[in-house]
Amino acid sequence: MISAVHITVKGTVQGVAFRYHTQLKAQELGLQGKVRNEKDGSVTAIAEGPHETILKFIEWCHHGPTSADVQEINYHYTTPKPYLVFVIER
Repeated sequence: MISAVHITVKGTVQGVAFRYHTQLKAQELGLQGKVRNEKDGSVTAIAEGPHETILKFIEWCHHGPTSADVQEINYHYTTPKPYLVFVIER
């Protein structure tokens, strides 16, 4: 079953290549979706794929790359959309 999740990550997550590493992790896991910086300093991601794989991605987002300092993560499941790849939105 395909699941989709919307994740918001707060902390020191901008200016530390968080989006780049999120894209790499999503691609490694075979997920589709997108990641972007928000004006409030957070990073949001939407990821789609098998539920068990989504759980691994959420777990990774709790710490992110070594350059990040994740303070808070919020997520909710959402309706899947037809993403073909995982992209960084500018």
